[in-house]
Amino acid sequence: MTTSTISILPEVAAALAAGQPVVALESTIISHGMPYPQNVQMAAEVEGIVRANGATPATIAVLDGVCCVGLSPEQLERLGTEQGVFKATTRDLPWLVATRSTGATTVAATMRLAALAGIRVFATGGIGGVHRGAAESFDISADLTELAITPVAVVSAGIKSILDIALTLERMETLGVPVVVNGSDDFPSFYSRTSGLPAPRRVDGPEAMARMLHATWNDLGLSTGISIANPIPVADEIPADEIAAFIDVALAQLHAEGVSGQDVTPFLLKHVVEGTGGRSLVANLALVRNNAATAAQIAVEYAKLQA
Repeated sequence: MTTSTISILPEVAAALAAGQPVVALESTIISHGMPYPQNVQMAAEVEGIVRANGATPATIAVLDGVCCVGLSPEQLERLGTEQGVFKATTRDLPWLVATRSTGATTVAATMRLAALAGIRVFATGGIGGVHRGAAESFDISADLTELAITPVAVVSAGIKSILDIALTLERMETLGVPVVVNGSDDFPSFYSRTSGLPAPRRVDGPEAMARMLHATWNDLGLSTGISIANPIPVADEIPADEIAAFIDVALAQLHAEGVSGQDVTPFLLKHVVEGTGGRSLVANLALVRNNAATAAQIAVEYAKLQA
């Protein structure tokens, strides 16, 4: 499917047409997540991990008003170096298309474009959710409402630990979003393997995960997304009580400077990186690699069930 609005990279289109596994990847980590050239190198590495695990990667972004599902090396380079790239959630997609602007897609926008292209599995770092203090700010990520209506499985290291994890899980329950943890009875907290909260449900391994995807969409005909929490590897985690202190400092700085809206998450993550002397960035990269591999393995198993 290639139109003036949506363009699918030939490699991705061929894989989809053949019923082969494809994994969607977001692009905000490239344009807003880290400096050049590390951002482009990381994007290429993650695509390589997806390929090494048997699936075709499809990094998603909007370039000059065209929703691109799958990016060429030249397009990845452009996204990693160009100034003024918008951070785009679902509500921004019509504006980007109408004004022929360029935007890097968040979890929500990536999910929507992946679904339009027919991609069922998506790997990211962490999902958004209910921000701390949301009772006053009403700041709740569009990732949650997208998960409620878009049939894509999102493999992440859990809810970002700068957020209110308990309230986010409660909100997903209200929205009817299936939430499972891969191989653990504990719900992870992004940098850490535990959050102090139990896993809503546990599923072990890619084959079992694929069966859950099949049950959700094929057997039951549901249209919801699925949140798959994939704990960060043991060797790479920062214990929850240790990272909490740095998050508290970052939150205090956030309130002192009056940061709000879409700037909140990048502000907090940046200050946590600074506070940990870069350890949180190393952990972030490790969990992204782990999620990409797991997502590809799930996509492979799900494709088998569709054959």
